[in-house]
Amino acid sequence: MNHKPPPPPDLAPPDCITPEGHARLKAELTQLWENERPEVVRTVHWAAGNGDRSENGDYIYGKKRLRQIDSRVRFLRKRLENLSVVDPRFQVDRERIHFGATVRYERANGKIMTVTLIGSDETEPSLGRISTDSPIGAALLHKTVGDLVIVDTPSGEDELKILGISYPER
Repeated sequence: MNHKPPPPPDLAPPDCITPEGHARLKAELTQLWENERPEVVRTVHWAAGNGDRSENGDYIYGKKRLRQIDSRVRFLRKRLENLSVVDPRFQVDRERIHFGATVRYERANGKIMTVTLIGSDETEPSLGRISTDSPIGAALLHKTVGDLVIVDTPSGEDELKILGISYPER
């Protein structure tokens, strides 16, 4: 796969994803389409041959599961078409916070936090992986070390002081 370097900040597409996130979505699509769906189709076909479908749990559940799989497959295909794979290792402007940056900051209460800004398809807040669209992610974008940022959070305004910015090694 050919990965693009990150676009300039003012031209960054809204739907970015890291190469790893893209690979995970593709793997999920492959798993659903090539493994799980054919197995469910076989089960539904077998269950349909067992007579009365209205009380056939295997048939009813199988058809429901097929609809879920097909819905997720449609979503993943469309999503993968619209995502821009951006490899943060190739970020040129490493002094500012852009997609893929890992940021260390101090909250007003003195707590030091570390987050990595990524796309909405690969967020894991409990692991410090937040979306560039989240309130904190959006507030941090384009800032530099030493900047103070005011963020509106569900518990009120918070002031963040940026302590460090890093990107994955090339």
